[in-house]
Amino acid sequence: MKTSLIALLLPAAASARFIEANEANRVLPPTDALLKDIEAPSRYLIEVAPGVTEWVTEDEKWQLRRKGIRFMDITDNADLGALHAGTKATTVFPGKVQLQSEVHPMLGNLSKDLMKEHLEKFTSFHTRYYKSDYGRQSSEWLLQTVQDTIKEAGADKYGVKAEHFKHSWGQNSVIATIPGQSNSTVVIGAHQDSINLWLPSVLPAPGADDDGSGTVTILEAFRVLLTSEDIIKGKAPNTIEFHWYSAEEGGLLGSQAIFKEYEKKGRDVKAMLQQDMTGYVQGTLDAGKPESVGVIMDYVDPSLTAFIKKVIEEYCEIPWVETQCGYACSDHASASKAGYASAFVIESTFGDSDQKIHSTDDLIKYLSFDHMLQHARMTLSLVYELGFTDFEKLKKEDEMTEL
Repeated sequence: MKTSLIALLLPAAASARFIEANEANRVLPPTDALLKDIEAPSRYLIEVAPGVTEWVTEDEKWQLRRKGIRFMDITDNADLGALHAGTKATTVFPGKVQLQSEVHPMLGNLSKDLMKEHLEKFTSFHTRYYKSDYGRQSSEWLLQTVQDTIKEAGADKYGVKAEHFKHSWGQNSVIATIPGQSNSTVVIGAHQDSINLWLPSVLPAPGADDDGSGTVTILEAFRVLLTSEDIIKGKAPNTIEFHWYSAEEGGLLGSQAIFKEYEKKGRDVKAMLQQDMTGYVQGTLDAGKPESVGVIMDYVDPSLTAFIKKVIEEYCEIPWVETQCGYACSDHASASKAGYASAFVIESTFGDSDQKIHSTDDLIKYLSFDHMLQHARMTLSLVYELGFTDFEKLKKEDEMTEL
């Protein structure tokens, strides 16, 4: 067992006296020798901008986060994106929405009450910190809830499933899969963990907005998507996956692990949308601005983002507003680094978003379920439209246009 320097020195200090000439020398070894027995804090390799890395301790990670500096912890995922180095995602997206007659009737089935019920349970865990047992428990609850949702829809009979993507730190990610006619995949994501940046292992972190709101938003979109017989019977051209990532707050650890595996396996991910913080609108209203959906414009795929704007215009009851959030600001960055087209939609402009996150005060009482409903409408509409998109046909048409 490692012994601290202070613990070793205390006995000598308590019995300090001169040593007689004929007495055995019991003087403690030099300080340098003692320091060898002190376990140095673990260090992590973080990336704060493309190609800009630094080794830090865990405490230094939280210090950076408290200063608003985002990063990817690439200690175990330094090779993420290596197979796609120097290349960009080449997915061609539709120029307009096309499935209004199928989508619009589904939107009325989205339930604010169910989102609230799920969020009340999800925030009842003391914390969802990814290294805590509470984080493990909340992940188990989430997986069970997703699996129950699948069974209640009768979708399990057609191969729809949900399972853990396991991680070494204890809180596992959750992946729900709806098989389609091909292995080309559309991914909807949110992160399940929460954090209190002052004492992550001790203090409460209800994480209602960050990212409990995104978690239950995409869960509700998933539930209503399963009411489509064409979807659950696998008639969509593309496979659809819903991801709930672990350890986003630790540096996008869960999503990096998943997309690293997808990249190595050659998974054909056509699009990935992240929903991180979907419930806070008061900052926008206090600023005298109209309620809107924030569309992130930096470090995202421009073509996918352009299509998302069209989806919001057709299927949401509020407009979109452009905003930026910097490098590695949520899990879409992991998909992007792996070479996949990704996008990120948030509750407002980044400047007007929730300032109570990462604290004990990230509570449901500050959130708007009406606003979360708009994000659910957008999520459901986007995944249905892209699930039925013939990406190969669009690519060929685009290549013909360039000739």
